[in-house]
Amino acid sequence: MNNIEPSNQTRLFGLNRFIDELINLYEKNKLPNKILLSGQKGSGKSTLAYHFINYVLSKNEDLKYNLQNYKINPENHSFKTILNRSNPNFNLIDIKNEKKSIDIAQIRDLIVKLNKSSFNNKPRFVLVDNIEFLNINSINTLLKILEEPSTNVHFILVHNNKKILPTLLSRCLDFKISISNKESLEIADKLLDGNLFKLINKDLINYYSTPGNIYNIASFGVNNKYDLNNFSLKKLLQTIITNKHYKKDSSISFLVFDFIEFYFNKMSFSLTTKINDKYSYFLKRISDTKKFNLDEESLFLEFEDKILNE
Repeated sequence: MNNIEPSNQTRLFGLNRFIDELINLYEKNKLPNKILLSGQKGSGKSTLAYHFINYVLSKNEDLKYNLQNYKINPENHSFKTILNRSNPNFNLIDIKNEKKSIDIAQIRDLIVKLNKSSFNNKPRFVLVDNIEFLNINSINTLLKILEEPSTNVHFILVHNNKKILPTLLSRCLDFKISISNKESLEIADKLLDGNLFKLINKDLINYYSTPGNIYNIASFGVNNKYDLNNFSLKKLLQTIITNKHYKKDSSISFLVFDFIEFYFNKMSFSLTTKINDKYSYFLKRISDTKKFNLDEESLFLEFEDKILNE
């Protein structure tokens, strides 16, 4: 399977109109130094950010960004130094694997770096990914930086359509990234080298699925040697929960919440009052689990017991 980490993606699929708009604003010196890329998780927002950053930083370098084909040259200096986290013009803030939030120490480290003199005249970029994981202390510290940004520093904040503080939103130009279901399938198929429907049963693809989510489902099947063409949604959920795959793969853990809602939606044609009540109950459980960082395992096991095993 291809590596689809945003920082590794040298091709940009389906988001051409968005990068064109960002580049147009930048070239006209009209790009705000604080922008927000908001949209569903897995829609390509972070990949878009990396491509735009490479376009700017590689302008006067060898092997610069290929705007005609929306492609980063993997041998480009800025690309390679961003990848190994040694580029002096790029800073990344994101949630760490072992953490539940982006803590204040990460923002304080950023302040120290931004206060250092620049090594060149290029713009500097700060990419803050998954901003919904900022805790209250890190948000307040970040707000202070955004109110008085350093010269020639651009902040790009990536937001997965979760609740966001109005004070943070009001300081940024919000770019809403949205793609159609048809575009999602086309992009996912390209990421999977044209093998999408060889790897996944069509019934497993939610109408609202993003390319990243579809790719993660396919990757889950390949990595665990499951033939997902022979899996129903119910069988997939039972397999993930019974074998505790959500503990081994954070991307699958995130998707289980969507799968549960998708499961109820597929049952909508035969919803009884009893099932409707259970649907409402589990929707609230999902919302509370996400909002308050509650134990997800108890939710998954309860869903398996009360819904899948009935």
